[in-house]
Amino acid sequence: MQPTIGFVGVGHMGHGMAANILKGGYRLFVRGNRNRGPVDDLVGRGATEAASVADLAARCDIIHLCLSNSGQVEGVIRGADGILANARPGTTVIDTTTADPNSTLALAAELSAAGMTLVDAPLGRTPKEAEAGTLDAMVGASAEDLARLRPVIDCWAGNIVRVGDTGAGHKMKLVMNLISLGYGALFAEALTMAVKSGISPQVFDQVIGSSRMSNGFYETFMRAAVGRERDVHKFSIANAAKDTRYAAAMAQAAGMANPIGAAARNAYAQMEAAGGANAYVPHLADHVAALNGVDLEAEVASGAGDADD
Repeated sequence: MQPTIGFVGVGHMGHGMAANILKGGYRLFVRGNRNRGPVDDLVGRGATEAASVADLAARCDIIHLCLSNSGQVEGVIRGADGILANARPGTTVIDTTTADPNSTLALAAELSAAGMTLVDAPLGRTPKEAEAGTLDAMVGASAEDLARLRPVIDCWAGNIVRVGDTGAGHKMKLVMNLISLGYGALFAEALTMAVKSGISPQVFDQVIGSSRMSNGFYETFMRAAVGRERDVHKFSIANAAKDTRYAAAMAQAAGMANPIGAAARNAYAQMEAAGGANAYVPHLADHVAALNGVDLEAEVASGAGDADD
């Protein structure tokens, strides 16, 4: 008998994941937030909207969480309206949030004591791959639990890697995000350095973008920063600041020095503190440029035509 699936958090990533679970033929209950659009779309495709997290937890065998931070995950699991208080023994929670591994391990122990299982399966790639069902999943679970859950995860993931036991997925995701967000901080500073030194943004992008230093992250970052496609790389500064804080805590817990990670954390924390929380990561380039007396948008406009065809 197929399990009944629940999904809490149907935003940029969660909507596509939930839609692909429906395509897989599973019965799906969803619980959204203030944005009605994704919920209404999923209900139109055959999902059932749960009246509350408690209602969803009582009905479902496997519950996906795709939330913004560990605080939200803790509320959904521990709250009076939450999973611990309302789900049945045997329920499995798949947490795809980019979360604090210390919180993940504590929640896993609490769920285990109640006869439930927590699996962490944070995500790689973008909302485009979420809609296509080809996300990367970094899974923290026993081999047995992953084998049991794989048919469901296969609905939304194209690349599934078991990293280790519970908590390992969230640790790996923070390592990945330290790399990508470190790229972002470095790209923003390097672009400003070039422009401040008299090199147009277009020439900078042509040289780096055609070299071995280019990558997928670079391409969307520069399509936003230089191409001015403002919404091409939808990952908020608030989430970047949160993830680099979690990475710093993970490094501290491991007893290591991480000066490059600290520099990246400071870059996003500064923009968040300056009111840029809702901007996207590539917009850090405009922020760093402005700190150095450069209007990046104007420099892009004046540099049009500088790069070779």
